[in-house]
Amino acid sequence: MKSEHDPIKEMVQRFEQMRKNDTISFFEEEDLEDIIDHYIKVRHYKKAFDALEIARSQHPYAVLFVVMKAQVHMQLCENQIALDLLNQAEIMEPRFGDIHFTRGSIYSQMGLPEKAIACFKRAAECDEPEDEMMVCIAYELGNMGRYEEAIPLICKAINMNPDYTQALYELSFAYEMTGQHEKAIAFFDNYTDLRPYNPAGWFNLGQSFSRAGHFEKAVEAYDYATLIDEGFISAYFSKGNALAALNHYDEAIQAFRETFKFNDPDASAFYYIGECFEQKGDTEQAIIHYNKAIRLNPQMSEAWLGMGIMLDQQNRRTEAIHYVKKALELESNNPEAWYVFGELEHKMGFYEEAEEAYRRVIELDPDNPDIWLDYSRLLYEQDKADYAIETMAEAIKYHPKNADLSYRMTGYLLGTGKNQEAMGYLHDALLLDFERHTELFDFLPQLRENSAVVAFIESYRK
Repeated sequence: MKSEHDPIKEMVQRFEQMRKNDTISFFEEEDLEDIIDHYIKVRHYKKAFDALEIARSQHPYAVLFVVMKAQVHMQLCENQIALDLLNQAEIMEPRFGDIHFTRGSIYSQMGLPEKAIACFKRAAECDEPEDEMMVCIAYELGNMGRYEEAIPLICKAINMNPDYTQALYELSFAYEMTGQHEKAIAFFDNYTDLRPYNPAGWFNLGQSFSRAGHFEKAVEAYDYATLIDEGFISAYFSKGNALAALNHYDEAIQAFRETFKFNDPDASAFYYIGECFEQKGDTEQAIIHYNKAIRLNPQMSEAWLGMGIMLDQQNRRTEAIHYVKKALELESNNPEAWYVFGELEHKMGFYEEAEEAYRRVIELDPDNPDIWLDYSRLLYEQDKADYAIETMAEAIKYHPKNADLSYRMTGYLLGTGKNQEAMGYLHDALLLDFERHTELFDFLPQLRENSAVVAFIESYRK
């Protein structure tokens, strides 16, 4: 079968043959631009500089090549050199829009969004596409947390260029960051009515439905995206996640496996498939797929952690510890991994190690009420009741509306004979959520025989 004609590839080959033979051939500006752009894209920066040297010798008055040299230096994070080159280019041709766009990109890379915005505005006043500059400005507003201001700019860009794919994704992200899921749904629902054959529109509608918890509608939107673009891998992944959220694990697995038709098997796909098998209770298949994910990407901490959890379920705790430790090596600030590590150490009777792990979880994720319950219980079971009570008091400061914490504090106080103080916490817990008072009896079953406590609880029944 004859290969497709690729003029840029042929131009690059011609240029490289010239360099190899140490001869000089003349190239048009447009051809040199394509060659340099190719080298920038594939990160062959030395070759890009070689091509720029020839471009400057053959076209000494072309401001474009000064700008492109600045762009190569920008890629190498040599920002001051790049800015100096752009200043030279601006003297040559002040209204060449790419000067201001590239300068804005450098300021963006440097974390100076306000300067970047000023440059993008100047670029739009010159010859850079206005819709593209609007999206660049919106991106910088997002970097400053000003997503509300970014949204109308992106919408305007899409009105100017309805098939501007990057703008669709930027808008979806801005809506997500502002929590405006229903507005996102309304926008993309209307967009897909007007542009029914744009797969990115359907994909972002699916994303909006997923974020709003409308998973069945999300699946339908992702199906439209893949119907239009059969190789839309992100849509298959997102569909799989939406199906998993609906507990349709077999269908989710099938969605993840669809990606294998268009790409080599991916570690992420195997990991998600493993998660589905884990949720189905099929530990063996979960282990198989987590293992495949690890083999493809040994740096995937989630897969190591998943393996550890599955091995724990098979009571293979020594092996499980190995995998969880590896997950922590790869991601030392992962509260879930520390939590699992603490639980394993607790089960194996290594209480000091478990306490240390639980404290680490609290440092990383104090908003998780479960860790406070588990850590304080470990302390209480180790005859450290006073520390358990202190821990629970701290937990209640973080979660004053969580009834389970107040019920547990009641149990700790009753268990240590501090009855009057306990009744204060029991009062708070019953007002917060009467129905969960059984948590107290689950923790201290003997209280079912305590007529005073039972009567106190019954007095709050409505």
